[in-house]
Amino acid sequence: MNFVIPDFYPAAAELFVAAMSFVILLVGTFKQSARHFVYTLTQITLVGAAAITWQTMDGQVNFTFSNMYVDDLMGDVLKLMLYLSVAAVLVYSRGYMNDRKMETTEYYLLAIYATLGMMVMISANHFLTIYLGLELLSLALYAMVALERDSARATEAAMKYFVLGALASGLLLYGISMIYGATGTLEISNVAQAIYHQAGNRTVLMFGLVFVVAGLAFKLGVVPFHMWIPDVYQGAPAAITLFIASAPKLAAFAMAMRLLVNGLFELAEQWQSMLMFLAVLSIVLGNLAAIAQTNIKRMLGYSGISHMGFMLLGLMSGVVGGDRHFALNAYSSSMFYVIAYVLMSLASFGVILLMSRAGFEAEALDDFKGLNKRSSWFAGVMAMVMFSMAGIPFFIGFFAKFSVLQAVVAAGYIWLAILAVIMSLIGAFYYLRVVKIMYFDEPADNTPIGATLDMRVLLSLNGLAIAVLGLLPQSLMTWCAYSLLGSL
Repeated sequence: MNFVIPDFYPAAAELFVAAMSFVILLVGTFKQSARHFVYTLTQITLVGAAAITWQTMDGQVNFTFSNMYVDDLMGDVLKLMLYLSVAAVLVYSRGYMNDRKMETTEYYLLAIYATLGMMVMISANHFLTIYLGLELLSLALYAMVALERDSARATEAAMKYFVLGALASGLLLYGISMIYGATGTLEISNVAQAIYHQAGNRTVLMFGLVFVVAGLAFKLGVVPFHMWIPDVYQGAPAAITLFIASAPKLAAFAMAMRLLVNGLFELAEQWQSMLMFLAVLSIVLGNLAAIAQTNIKRMLGYSGISHMGFMLLGLMSGVVGGDRHFALNAYSSSMFYVIAYVLMSLASFGVILLMSRAGFEAEALDDFKGLNKRSSWFAGVMAMVMFSMAGIPFFIGFFAKFSVLQAVVAAGYIWLAILAVIMSLIGAFYYLRVVKIMYFDEPADNTPIGATLDMRVLLSLNGLAIAVLGLLPQSLMTWCAYSLLGSL
């Protein structure tokens, strides 16, 4: 049998990140005091990967590794956003991790391996490739949650995450095996062809679809597979919570697009009804449960559940009665929403990390009392984030919700759009409560807020991006639609 050497060019960024992980490991092993150097190497790795991705972004759909891997415009755009997110997480978390003696080589290595797993998920064109990327990401996240070894709370959160994550991986793998049994292939494009030609057992295929959607729902953190979200968000160190709440959402969106849209599009009417059920439950429960929270990390966890519910609204609006003309608008609105959510999540947890210091976790709502008197600028940044998450004009969160609701209305689900608007109004309460606490309550602690220059600058730019993209959202919306047009 002749071995055909694959084309490595479409996966050049992934190979570069994998190679740099070994460099970082060796540097950290032989130079124990190399924290600052390892941090710099990690950021150089992300910048280098971004440069390679940008260089290979030719607008073409390129397959490699026996069609198990694909390089397309959607993947490139999501990867660029992924690098930006992880780089921002590392800048925000550096001071926090250093104060708690957790800024180690292991932290940066796990971040790099998680990034590599997300890159594989984004570009996978095979069910097993997606699963490998997902497991690489998941195992890195489990270890990151437990990085604070002396914390019983972090250890408990890691155990819950690991057990429930293993269960979800099992569901997904079982679904994949049933799809393989029904179609005889695991390559996503071939699965789509087999379903189109009505090959295989339809009943087995439906069961496989249910298990795949269940596994996907866990990774997105939507109801009823949301149980891990509030506990892990609260129990993990704030820097790790920031990582979990941001970049993996991009990979989960890509995973949904690859599995459901690229592979199982002929079953759209079936999986759309499942996503509608998940979306409604997530929006309702996420917003109602967040009202009762006094821990801001837990509140943002439930908030994230509702936001992922909104993202699913776009995915379930693509096909209406067999008509696929709505697909591009619906899926691009979901992509815009997930990018907007990542930007908002980065800024919100960035402010939490800014206020945390050695021996003190700024995670209770009362810790934000009088923030305006301690730092009017960062109180303003946090206020912009809260307004944006609540969907108040004119911030990026408003246009993200507006674009999704527009797709839902175009699909004919008027009642669903009304329900989503009502729940957003209810959800505005707990966002505006944070603003009220920052501006109208007296501070319990007048200690000045100290942070490094790079964190202050990046957090300021993060907040301004939320405002500017709210005023000028069209360029990002067009970018999302164009990337999907060249990939679907």
